[in-house]
Amino acid sequence: MKGYIGIDLGGTNIKAGVVDQDGKILCKHSVKTGAKRTMEEIVRDMGQLALDVAAQSGLNVDDILAVGIGSPGTPNNQKGTLVYSSNLPFRDAPLREIIGEMIQKPVYIENDANCAAMAESVAGAAKEAAHSVTVTLGTGVGAGIIINRRIYSGFNQAGSEFGHSVIVVGGVPCGCGRNGCFESYASATGLIRMTKEAAAAHKDSKINQVIAENNGKVNAKIAFQAMRLGDEVAAAVVEQYLEHLSEGLANVINALMPEILVVGGGVCNEGDALLIPVREKVRSKTYYGPGVPKTTIKLAEMGNDAGIIGAAMMAKSCVDDHLAG
Repeated sequence: MKGYIGIDLGGTNIKAGVVDQDGKILCKHSVKTGAKRTMEEIVRDMGQLALDVAAQSGLNVDDILAVGIGSPGTPNNQKGTLVYSSNLPFRDAPLREIIGEMIQKPVYIENDANCAAMAESVAGAAKEAAHSVTVTLGTGVGAGIIINRRIYSGFNQAGSEFGHSVIVVGGVPCGCGRNGCFESYASATGLIRMTKEAAAAHKDSKINQVIAENNGKVNAKIAFQAMRLGDEVAAAVVEQYLEHLSEGLANVINALMPEILVVGGGVCNEGDALLIPVREKVRSKTYYGPGVPKTTIKLAEMGNDAGIIGAAMMAKSCVDDHLAG
């Protein structure tokens, strides 16, 4: 059996696992990132974690073919560096050089949202499709494009930033510097903002009751929970959120026409309460001619393992391309 190491680098945790050729995790482990440390310290912890999971996997050293790294930010896979990451002290970080020296295997680097898309393509909701897009609703909105089962990220590996396409001209400010971005409205952060605004404007809303029961904390579940209690204000917040979400997803479909559009992230734990109305709303916004096959919208399946599996499968894809060419 051959395997690949996938490393999921996050601002809070570093996760790594050994993954077989079919996208199955053989073993995995994680450590704290310690994002305030130096780049060298963090990267060496990544390398050590890769060595640890390789030793625990039961595979021989020769059976590990490559290491894949998924990271937030912009990588340069040709040079093996992480050019920039907003939440980590990385500027042109030589990941391939440092980790390659430690583990003596080829090292490949890709954006974490692209790796999540690869995971869904290989082993998740889009495994039946050659062309798919995965949109992740978290603190921001991430997206990954898969074309012919390969990651597409533009000539500079900074592509697929659908979160920073504008859906409301002159809308709320986004961290990227523009106003009205998809991310500002469809992320968990956007939903939390809308929930807080509604709670402040409607003191008698059950939104405030649910917030009090949650020790005063507002998260992306609050509006859905209050809606299920019959609160009309909460229902309006959810409706507005779903409208914005469907607007951005329709733009993705109209631009790329993937066979499957996968939607993931913590907000999607709402299940059918989110998926069914989103499908209906997107249907009215997408452009298909008569008889043209339509994109299927599905919820993500890979969960917290998406980063590990996607990074490993990205490495496999790079190895396969190298051997073929």
